Amino acid sequence: MTAARPDPQALAAEIGEFQRRLATGLGALSRLPPVELATAPREVVQRDGKATLYRYRSVAKPSGGPPLLIVFALVNRPTVLDLQPDRSLIRRLLAAGIDVYLLDWGSPDRGDRHLGLADYTLGFLHRAVERIGAGHHGRIDLLGVCQGGTLALVYASLEPARIRRLVTMVTPVDFGTPENLLAKWARGIDVDLLVDTFGNVPGELLNFTFVSLMPFRLTLQKYLALVDGADDPRQLENFLRMERWIFDSPDQAGQAFREFVRQFFQENRLVRGGAVVGGRPVDLRRVTMPLLNIYATQDHLVPPSASRPLAGLVGSRDYEELAFDGGHIGIYVSSRAHAVPTAIAAWLGRR
Repeated sequence: MTAARPDPQALAAEIGEFQRRLATGLGALSRLPPVELATAPREVVQRDGKATLYRYRSVAKPSGGPPLLIVFALVNRPTVLDLQPDRSLIRRLLAAGIDVYLLDWGSPDRGDRHLGLADYTLGFLHRAVERIGAGHHGRIDLLGVCQGGTLALVYASLEPARIRRLVTMVTPVDFGTPENLLAKWARGIDVDLLVDTFGNVPGELLNFTFVSLMPFRLTLQKYLALVDGADDPRQLENFLRMERWIFDSPDQAGQAFREFVRQFFQENRLVRGGAVVGGRPVDLRRVTMPLLNIYATQDHLVPPSASRPLAGLVGSRDYEELAFDGGHIGIYVSSRAHAVPTAIAAWLGRR
């Protein structure tokens, strides 16, 4: 039995209607005023090279617990954590009475191309921890997000006495799992050639790579959503915020990129052992503080199989996992994302 052939006239009409609604949506986008990201009130605590340490203004009575420092990835801006007031991980942590700090890595220029992982973890991150911890007996809480979670694990293994509690969120640990599309790409590149050619790795190149991993989801699907929301100004503003965040990727300091790709993506040293940062061995068994590991079940960049092996690698006897029903970006901005900061605050409150 053969399938019925589509009516050419009906198909042409559907395509025409889609084109009309897409044009309507794009036209409405062009008339919207510029959108703002990361509007939660904050103040600069410390400037360190290109990195800036921020402290957010409390919106609730402080819980009295240690301050929480958020460490985001190097490859994207942390603005997605406070994308808009009603979908903001940072604002919900503040509402729970947590004293929130954020380390923004900034934008490396050509003069920063020789910065390595030691400069980021034992340099910028360490000095931020020292600054915050000065009034808290030297110990703070740490929340590492995505690649920032990997850097947080490295730091916590090298300086465990400085971290009271650790939260990792959509954090890659095992870079050798077959579902890890980004790891497959990274394992196949000549990282020396890439870094020696560019100095710093262009953010535009990495953006193209991320989109190419899931082209339907990250291109066609989002424009279908734009068509559906063409008559809703609020939905159009949300679309603009996401577009602005996605395409605002800083360049990567060449040496740090080289070291991260080689040690973690290509040699999988967090799992196999042998990772070295600043001449010091990285041993996750030294991560003995309470640890909450949050992963997203539909994550295409950090699949659960890349994050969950952390349980068997760390030395912590107080380890918990939280599965979020969504994707790598949805964990920050979807309608269900509010559950994540709520869970983090509850987990901290129990300790």
